[in-house]
Amino acid sequence: MDSWIVAIGALCAVACSLPGCFLVLRRMSMMGDAISHAVLPGLAIAFLVSGSRASVIMFVGAAIVGVLTAVFTQWISSWGKVDRGASMGIVFTTLFALGLLLIVQAASHVELDAGCVLYGALELTPLDVVAEISVGSTILEVPRAFIVLGIVALLNLFLVILFFKEFRLSSFDPSLGDTIGVSSGLMHYLLMTMVAVTTVASFEAVGSIIVIAMLVVPAATAQLLTDRLGWMLPISAVLGMVAAAAGHIMALTVPVWFGFEDTNTSGMMAVAAGLLFLAAFVLSPRYGLLSKYLARKGLSSKGAPPIPSEAFFGRDRKDPL
Repeated sequence: MDSWIVAIGALCAVACSLPGCFLVLRRMSMMGDAISHAVLPGLAIAFLVSGSRASVIMFVGAAIVGVLTAVFTQWISSWGKVDRGASMGIVFTTLFALGLLLIVQAASHVELDAGCVLYGALELTPLDVVAEISVGSTILEVPRAFIVLGIVALLNLFLVILFFKEFRLSSFDPSLGDTIGVSSGLMHYLLMTMVAVTTVASFEAVGSIIVIAMLVVPAATAQLLTDRLGWMLPISAVLGMVAAAAGHIMALTVPVWFGFEDTNTSGMMAVAAGLLFLAAFVLSPRYGLLSKYLARKGLSSKGAPPIPSEAFFGRDRKDPL
């Protein structure tokens, strides 16, 4: 059971880290937060229309509203000349409030577990089995969350590989991309669709807190460790998987050291991701506090970071494609 918990957490981390890298580079890190709040009316409307809490229907309703959140945010930012952060706040608070009103007025009898919304139900996901696989004399019971997150992670990996050049160019120089025929708008909405689907798929299993953490923290940590986008993507995925494994171990052991019972794995995964970021923040060879201190003392030549966009384009700066 512990293996399935770690595997599901790792798949969630991989699925989130791939679009998360581009969110961090585009300075849209909190879009995952906005979408995780704004999907509430989608869940409520899906229930009101279907009268069912079936996962597929709720998933479709939440995913549609997640994509609409990105669309509305872009419209308000572009046409209303509103700061992008402010437009996110306008959209997600409005949709979140609308979702609460729908639930209170028409679906108040539906049980809503606030703890499950925040922290998910990662420890319970191995109990929701949808398939059995025979491996020799052993029968593996495969949880539904493992299959769903595995499909989402593979889909994100496929899209990132297929459109890597387009995502890179539209992230660093969208004007140049539009000039040579790479639609920055199309790539923006494709990325937002990936974020919305990933957020909704991860939401039930791990909750909103860990989804936001896995979208942002591994990518931000990887950005401290490398100047190359091609390396940033796998490093962020590996860091997310390490945080998932370390978080589950810490959830089982750390509270016991202080005389408490074990705690929530999702929350501890976010803590583990934060500790990894702290380590990179201090020890990063180029951007860490230690290297900058040594550079000021004249003991290191790695303390002068290049401009981020130039660093990611690197020697391909003249021809990023």
